[in-house]
Amino acid sequence: MKHLSSIAAFILALAVLLPAPAYAEGPYEVLVSEGGGSAKIEGATFALDGFSRFEKGSNQERGGAYIGYNYYAGSRADYAAAVQLDDRVVVYIPPASHSLCDVADPTSKEQIKAYLCALDEANNKGGALLVDVADWIFTSESVFVIDGIQVSFSVEAQPGKFYLGILSTTGVPSGPDHADIAQIVAPDAVSISSGATGLAAFGEFLSGIDMSPLWVTLKTTGCAILLIFVLGLAAAYFTMRIPKRAQDIFDTLFTIPMVLPPTVCGFLLLLLLGRNTAVGQWFIDIGFPLIFSWPATVIAATVVAFPLMYRSCRGAFENLDPNMLDAARTLGWSNRRIFFKLMIPLTWSSIAAATVLAFARALGEFGATLFLAGNYVGITRTIPIAIYFEWMSGNTDVAIFWTVIILLFSFAVILFINLWGRRTTRYRQRGED
Repeated sequence: MKHLSSIAAFILALAVLLPAPAYAEGPYEVLVSEGGGSAKIEGATFALDGFSRFEKGSNQERGGAYIGYNYYAGSRADYAAAVQLDDRVVVYIPPASHSLCDVADPTSKEQIKAYLCALDEANNKGGALLVDVADWIFTSESVFVIDGIQVSFSVEAQPGKFYLGILSTTGVPSGPDHADIAQIVAPDAVSISSGATGLAAFGEFLSGIDMSPLWVTLKTTGCAILLIFVLGLAAAYFTMRIPKRAQDIFDTLFTIPMVLPPTVCGFLLLLLLGRNTAVGQWFIDIGFPLIFSWPATVIAATVVAFPLMYRSCRGAFENLDPNMLDAARTLGWSNRRIFFKLMIPLTWSSIAAATVLAFARALGEFGATLFLAGNYVGITRTIPIAIYFEWMSGNTDVAIFWTVIILLFSFAVILFINLWGRRTTRYRQRGED
């Protein structure tokens, strides 16, 4: 545990001691706000505020007219925009902002480029980056055409609603990689304070995290492992006492969740327990609906992790000396007494290792849980589901936090198995000596 706490402290130190967001673009150091919506360069004549990065737009008509692939730019026409078109970036600086940022001034061009690259990187969710594009084109024309592609800025397709549209003039469909939109404002209109560092930053970070995925995961995994432990032992013992042909059938049924993709398991469970099935409707009638509820997370984790427990227990029971079991029967021991007083004690090391492995598998279950239980915060959102949706929402720091938690749990599980195996091996060696 000493090594585990040291690793945890090291990882958390890396996370909390990172410097405040600042991006060096060319000769300029750009200070970016915590949320990535504003940026400022010391000594510049302008700053950027209200930044948005759009990776997906719409191809539908606006106000009864087709303006091409478009993005909603807000309720103001005087926005600046950057559109990445393959290997070039078209930057629009509205005429109303020329008093702050002149499109003909080389310094203004370099500064707006530095601003856009910094904010684009701060808001990126894994897509293309403006900083990787070398060819930059600046314009103040509301309609700009290049290589058969027409880019329209500040299109008021509906009253009080402005759009940015990209349309192919050659009839060949074409769309941008992504687009950035922001307001050019006076420097004093943007205030960027240096954020907290060290433990204070980590405290602020933790205070903003919803910890419910941790409690849902622990509660789900705890209940699931109890079911897995009992069902795994019972299934292993049951398959040893039935004819060989029946053993093959039941062994296949009990093992198949281990080889199926988790999403397939979740889909099959949804078909079995859904509202349109007799089983699912019966649970609804008694006031205990299964799908998209917390019990569904337990069912999904149990089904996916059960084969690990079953296979390990079955193998441990099969390795027992059958003559020893027969000798116990000749002494008048019942099957129940043989199971609890002989079989379990002799195979306990394997049973414990199987339990820990099943616990780890249930802890990391994602696909089947998402299918059967959904993503309801505080109810069915487990840590693996939280990692996926936080990352999809752009909350990379939160996704990394939960990833570290899962890594620590996994490390503890593997360490326990190794220590237990070493202890068991040492015990057996002493017995043989």
